[in-house]
Amino acid sequence: MKWIRFFQSIQAKVIIIYVLLILIAMQLIGVYFIRTLESSLKKDFIDNRNKQAQLLAQYAETYLIETQETKGSETKKSYADLNQFVNSLFVISKAEIQVIDANGLVLTTSLDQNRSVINSKNTQTEVTRALQGIKDNQRMFTDSDGIRKVVIAKPIGSGVKVYGAVYIISSMEEVYDTMNRISRLLITGTLIALVLTALLGVILSATITNPIKAITRQATAVAEGSFDEKQVQVKGNDEISQLGATFNFMTDRLREALSLNEEEKEKLASILSNMNDGLIATDDRGRVILVNRRAKQILQVNEDATLGLTLSDLLGIAPDKLKEAEGSEDKTTMLQFYNDSDEEPLYVRVTYTGIHSRGKGYGSTGTIAVLQDVTGQEKLEQSRREFVANVSHELRTPLTTIKSYLEALEDGALEEPQLASKFVNVARNETERMIRLVTDLLQLSRLDSKQATLHKEPTDVVEMLEEVADRFSFQLEQRSIAIDIDVAPGVMYIMLDRDRIDQVLDNLVSNAIKYTPEGGHIRIIAGRPDPQQLEICVQDNGIGIPRKDLNRIFERFYRVDKARSRSMGGTGLGLSIAREIVKAHGGTIHLDSEFGQGTRVTFTLPYQQEEAAV
Repeated sequence: MKWIRFFQSIQAKVIIIYVLLILIAMQLIGVYFIRTLESSLKKDFIDNRNKQAQLLAQYAETYLIETQETKGSETKKSYADLNQFVNSLFVISKAEIQVIDANGLVLTTSLDQNRSVINSKNTQTEVTRALQGIKDNQRMFTDSDGIRKVVIAKPIGSGVKVYGAVYIISSMEEVYDTMNRISRLLITGTLIALVLTALLGVILSATITNPIKAITRQATAVAEGSFDEKQVQVKGNDEISQLGATFNFMTDRLREALSLNEEEKEKLASILSNMNDGLIATDDRGRVILVNRRAKQILQVNEDATLGLTLSDLLGIAPDKLKEAEGSEDKTTMLQFYNDSDEEPLYVRVTYTGIHSRGKGYGSTGTIAVLQDVTGQEKLEQSRREFVANVSHELRTPLTTIKSYLEALEDGALEEPQLASKFVNVARNETERMIRLVTDLLQLSRLDSKQATLHKEPTDVVEMLEEVADRFSFQLEQRSIAIDIDVAPGVMYIMLDRDRIDQVLDNLVSNAIKYTPEGGHIRIIAGRPDPQQLEICVQDNGIGIPRKDLNRIFERFYRVDKARSRSMGGTGLGLSIAREIVKAHGGTIHLDSEFGQGTRVTFTLPYQQEEAAV
């Protein structure tokens, strides 16, 4: 595996390419050199043999001329001298030489083993051509022993007449042996050059691949998220050094970008986790991938149960309704959720926003659903509607009564004094009722807008509570209701607006009297559970208030028993005014009640610093 990885590396490829280039170059040079050398050696060899043949032809010409002109012993002497000359020439050239007369008969040969061919006719084509006076007669061939030879035939005769021919058969093995030795030397040199080239390639390629390996290691570490590795060392000013410097710069910028991205990610996670609105994110398949803390609180689910669900399943909406809401102009829908611990529904406005990615051709890659708890707004809107309806109703009833009685008076009731007086009294009562209603509304408006001015003065708490009991003594006596005042030790003077607190106490005691049956009992208790606070409690044992009405008892115009409350002259604004007055003093008020057992209303007022010191 190690060698396989090595041969797959750039270093191996560089070495192989370098060696192949040298090998190809050596091969081309070698082939060209061998071809040229072979051609040169062959040419020199053949030229040498031609020169020898030409020289022998010139030498043998005198012998052949004498042979044809003389007879007897002199001829034999001439042939003997010619034979000696041919043998000496053979020793030099290592070739078989034959001298042939004009008839084609072999006169002499340089090989002793071929003496039998003397006086026999040589019928070789080259000989025949030479006897015809053709000078260039040569041929190369390979004999039966596999020896490469060259055949040369030259005519003898300097004039027109041809006296004979010189026939040379010479082996070319020496030429090829020389070529083989040179080829072996060239191959050996090539191998040595390749080895040296490979070693040099390893050294040179290392100077290229080592920086690349360092950059690769660093890039791998960066890809794995590790920025602790040392930077790539930059040596020199070549392209690889510039690449290393650029990579170091890129690593620094990437580290900064990732750090900034992590910071932004943490900020986004913190924002998503602590935002007041719920947020749900889905992927391009509509599967939930993110639910923040507020969304889980609104939906009453945990994260493990939500991831992977579709948005329609999580919100409990039909898929077609969800698509319709996402495609609408405002891209919102209103949902109601019911919790087990709360009887009233939770109103949630869901706003859908598509996520688009530029990398995917601006296609949709998901949806973000923002959940806003608008229960308070819905309740406020509902309260406003009820307020307008109640004010309209409260004003319309007395106005209708007054109109009807005025019409009756106009139709002739004025002629009957007793009946007219009754109608006028009814109109006066209804008018006073409207005046009280409008007065209460104006007072609430001033308290809401912080325009009401409190005129605080030192007030004796015990005296204030006794005066309240005295004001309602006649009503208490009529209904046989007992009232007790219980003031704890330490309750003394306190700074408050006496008139407004009297209004609060009158309202609470009046309600207690109204909803307590004859023979009942009312208690007014004052204490200081905290040195900084005065606590006053009005408690009765009347009919009480149902549990379902406790949360709305301080709402304006809200009545538990609407018919009975209106018949008793109430406007439904008393407790609302009492709450606003107590709040204006910096205190709190709350009501506890059990249906059929009675009601307990408690409000607190803060002592000022100088009062606490006293």
